[in-house]
Amino acid sequence: MPDTIFAAQDVTKVYHMGEVDVHAPRGVDLELYSSEFIVLLGPSGSGKSTLLNILGGLDTPSSGSVRYRDQELTKFSDAQLTQYRRQHVGFIFQFYNLIPSLTARENVALITELFDNSLAPEEALDLVGLTGRYDHFPSQLSGGEQQRVAVARAIAKRPGVLLCDEPTGALDMTTGIMVMEILERVNAELGTLTVVITHNAGISAMANRIVHFADGRVSNVEENS
Repeated sequence: MPDTIFAAQDVTKVYHMGEVDVHAPRGVDLELYSSEFIVLLGPSGSGKSTLLNILGGLDTPSSGSVRYRDQELTKFSDAQLTQYRRQHVGFIFQFYNLIPSLTARENVALITELFDNSLAPEEALDLVGLTGRYDHFPSQLSGGEQQRVAVARAIAKRPGVLLCDEPTGALDMTTGIMVMEILERVNAELGTLTVVITHNAGISAMANRIVHFADGRVSNVEENS
């Protein structure tokens, strides 16, 4: 049996919007396992991004608990959450957040210089198909190539968990599929638990499991054969 990486129990986040309380997520129970490729599907406001942020230590639930391996994240201090994010989690967002004045290699090196066991910047860029583009600046790269640099930066420290919030949202369909295929390759080659939020149901065919959200809850978990 694969190791349980995350175990979320009755996780709820309450947002106070004027006189109305919005719950998203609302009482989510979910287990995620080592080396899985997971896609989260559901409408905006259903709690997907908030849950991802809670798993990544960027946010805390209003109630419920989340365990990462044998540690309870919901009891971590701010300093412990910072250390957890640095050591264990890679993030990829819709926007690339590259530093314009640095080359692709230098953007990735910002991460690799912080960790002893990291991939070399060139190795990380090779893994995402950017051999020969090391010394190009973001302005010299297409949107898809910039997102691939962002992927290389996220995976360079060999994180145990890769959390991706709409990583193809700013890309056309063809380029988006290319980026997803790269995430799939990273998942296979590095064994990184990969969790991807997307509105594109077609991409979900790549996943081991598809977790459907509705009204703040997990409405269905679909296994891919």
